Amino acid sequence: MLSQVCRSGFQSFTQRLLPRVQSTILSRSRRVQPSAIRHVRSWSNIPFITVPLSRTHGKSFAHRSELKHAKRIVVKLGSAVVTRGDECGLALGRLASIVEQVSVLQNQGREMMLVTSGAVAFGKQRLRHEILLSQSVRQALHSGQNHLKEMAIPVLEARACAAAGQSGLMALYEAMFTQYSICAAQILVTNLDFHDEQKRRNLNGTLHELLRMNIVPIVNTNDAVVPPAEPNSDLQGVISVKDNDSLAARLAVEMKTDLLIVLSDVEGLFDSPPGSDDAKLIDIFYPGDQQSVTFGTKSRVGMGGMEAKVKAALWALQGGTSVVIANGTHPKVSGHVITDIVEGKKVGTFFSEVKPAGPTVEQQGEMARSGGRMLATLEPEQRAEIIHHLADLLTDQRDEILLANKKDLEEAEGRLATPLLKRLSLSTSKLNSLAIGLRQIAASSQDSVGRVLRRTRIAKDLELEQVTVPIGVLLVIFESRPDCLPQVAALAIASGNGLLLKGGKEASHSNRILHLLTQEALSIHGVKEAVQLVNTREEVEDLCRLDKMIDLIIPRGSSQLVRDIQKAAKGIPVMGHSEGICHMYVDSEASVDKVTRLVRDSKCEYPAACNALETLLIHRDLLRTPLFDQIIDMLRVEQVKIHAGPKFASYLTFSPSEVKSLRTEYGDLELCIEVVDSVQDAIDHIHKYGSSHTDVIVTENEKTAEFFLQHVDSACVFWNASTRFSDGYRFGLGAEVGISTSRIHARGPVGLEGLLTTKWLLRGQDHVVSDFSEHGSLKYLHENLPIPQRNTN
Repeated sequence: MLSQVCRSGFQSFTQRLLPRVQSTILSRSRRVQPSAIRHVRSWSNIPFITVPLSRTHGKSFAHRSELKHAKRIVVKLGSAVVTRGDECGLALGRLASIVEQVSVLQNQGREMMLVTSGAVAFGKQRLRHEILLSQSVRQALHSGQNHLKEMAIPVLEARACAAAGQSGLMALYEAMFTQYSICAAQILVTNLDFHDEQKRRNLNGTLHELLRMNIVPIVNTNDAVVPPAEPNSDLQGVISVKDNDSLAARLAVEMKTDLLIVLSDVEGLFDSPPGSDDAKLIDIFYPGDQQSVTFGTKSRVGMGGMEAKVKAALWALQGGTSVVIANGTHPKVSGHVITDIVEGKKVGTFFSEVKPAGPTVEQQGEMARSGGRMLATLEPEQRAEIIHHLADLLTDQRDEILLANKKDLEEAEGRLATPLLKRLSLSTSKLNSLAIGLRQIAASSQDSVGRVLRRTRIAKDLELEQVTVPIGVLLVIFESRPDCLPQVAALAIASGNGLLLKGGKEASHSNRILHLLTQEALSIHGVKEAVQLVNTREEVEDLCRLDKMIDLIIPRGSSQLVRDIQKAAKGIPVMGHSEGICHMYVDSEASVDKVTRLVRDSKCEYPAACNALETLLIHRDLLRTPLFDQIIDMLRVEQVKIHAGPKFASYLTFSPSEVKSLRTEYGDLELCIEVVDSVQDAIDHIHKYGSSHTDVIVTENEKTAEFFLQHVDSACVFWNASTRFSDGYRFGLGAEVGISTSRIHARGPVGLEGLLTTKWLLRGQDHVVSDFSEHGSLKYLHENLPIPQRNTN
């Protein structure tokens, strides 16, 4: 009878667990349709299935960006990843997520292998249930009572738990992988299987055959029979299998895998125990760096700690396998941590044998921070002197700059569209204009940092000041615009900010020489490191995650670039605009002489610019008038392709191609024309389809113009002026870091003022808040004080 009750108890336990497993799998598998399996998120928008996966094994990958070429991958799941927080049972949702990612990569044509813990935890859950069940049956038989008393559960031996849990763990994996039409196979090994040559060959042959048949091998140490690990038992040049870390490393080298991913419960390798005040995550770890790391205790479960993982990782790296140690438990990243690593994103700690020639981007961020603080302490005249010197270098070194730019243009020919080639091109006139703009910045920087904005007497001998200060470290990302580098550098210098620059590779030669000239100018006052050019293989998305080093991101480039950065930025403000959909409304009272000049300049002078005209709104009374004919004739002469809006197309018998979207930034000689009934209709259209960048009215009626100026909610609103005036240099700001359509901090062309924030200075004499209480001796005055004028001559 007792055995029957026990059997029925185990069946009920299994019946309760399986529905949970199946619902977890199904909830995740619904998200991965066949099309999704073939496409993984990618910054470059190139599906991973197109990446060639053939690779000759020999040396490990030198850079994260090369990991996308990994063909054969081992994923090691630590005990903390597989088990729940109470260490009794498995973290089913987390396991389902990992299986989903492994399945996506397997279905891309990669060869995936799992080294998994969890048998002990699964067996512990199962045996505890059995013990509770048997004890309750014995109590019921001996006491005749129907209620259960508190029962003590004995300490369970790990080998017994492993023996009880192996089959259940494998059944769970099989059920999960089946949802993705993938077969899995279990292999249990011990240290002897690697030391015995025949067993090693058998294991190798079995694994190769499974991979050939597109089966995912799931490997684990046979904890039911494995003896305790012997300290210092590694053979010379061979790592002993003491735990799943060493097993994963041994397996990776034995199978000549390209990549080993070790998932644990920490973000990666830190230079000191995680959680300590000064602990920093190590992005890239090189052999020989062990002396710079202080290891802490091991994780809450499992046999190995971080020191064991590093030892295993370095052994695998020496054997030609790249290694990444990352967090597999964090709920915000565990759902895509494996695919992110394979995509080359900055996740966890990457082990590499190739040290970069220059500093890492983290080191550059620290140099920019310290250099920026030194820059902010200089006198205004010293910062202005640096900018004047940079302006002189732009003209003095003109020939070298243009030669470098010529190399960029030659390499970009045939690869870049015409508008981007125009942005990439530098000329003598551009350099002269840059120098003039920089001198304007130098003149305006005399009264920037440290300017008093407000003074208040709080009480007697207690005075408060609000003063301007730099934001901190700026990250400016720009495409095909080498002239952007000296502009932004000058603004950062004038405002006392540290600066990280990430330029497009299409302008690498131009950017390199312009940065060298910038550092030469900074050197005259010993602040060379304040401006850094990122030349490493850092992906833009990875840079956007450096929230502890970067205070503001400013993208300069295509609308797609800006949108991608806004999406990727984690906890860092982004200043900019994703689109420049600029409108011009031609009113019924517009001047014939002005309209064609304004339209031509706004659209044709530089169509690739973000402040170029994209949509022309025409009052319906102007249709079939000489003014309208003049506009159309001018656009034809300038070879502008016209797209008709829905209303405009309805007025025409034979219309141009109808616009696909009224919310389009062409960036080329293309223009949308639409008809509106009134100035209010034009304003409504702009608010619905515009991007709050720059919008213009052309009219001789001052009342209509003022109505437009006051009611259009854009960063820049003009009357009878070209959209192209929306520019920091033309506004007299000297230059701009970009045009912001944000509604906080800075809006429109962002010059020097937009790169400053404020801090409060309170000067007192032994003042305490309790003195201002109801029965205190002091009273608040809150008197406004005059602001001292600084000498800017």
